[in-house]
Amino acid sequence: MDKIEATSVNRKSDIISSAIEVFAEVGYFRATTAQVAERASISQPYVFRFFATKEALLLAALEASWNRVIESFRKVMETTPPELLETKLVQEYVNIQAMYQNEMLLQMQAQTIREDAIRQTMRNAYKEIRDMVLAAFRDAGMENAEERAMLFLARGVLCNVAVAINLPELMEG
Repeated sequence: MDKIEATSVNRKSDIISSAIEVFAEVGYFRATTAQVAERASISQPYVFRFFATKEALLLAALEASWNRVIESFRKVMETTPPELLETKLVQEYVNIQAMYQNEMLLQMQAQTIREDAIRQTMRNAYKEIRDMVLAAFRDAGMENAEERAMLFLARGVLCNVAVAINLPELMEG
């Protein structure tokens, strides 16, 4: 990769990171690409060089946030003994929430957006995580793997709500 390509990749990543922050702070519908550009310290036309629409930018931001969760879970699944798997996955998700709160808020917003491409992205991500966790729980020989996978996902969603409304008591237990 030459210097120009590396700069372009870095700029695209900067734009996505800025979009995650702006969307999480003001909401997708109120956010503008001008705000994203300002946060990224670039011009608005430069945002459109990479993303034709605000929706395309949201999709890229969602993909980045979901990829973080998926890759983090994969690493835990590859390195954790079966008897600690569920506990380590919960710990990993709590760590992700703490470090990347805006990404979690973005995902929560996206759950309520009715555009087909966004809904499909959300369905695909939840399905991939569900299938991955279920397969790992089955491979670990857990009893009631389906129910435990569902409860794991439900707990994650509840943790997101707890963070979003600043009610940590929802995460206890």
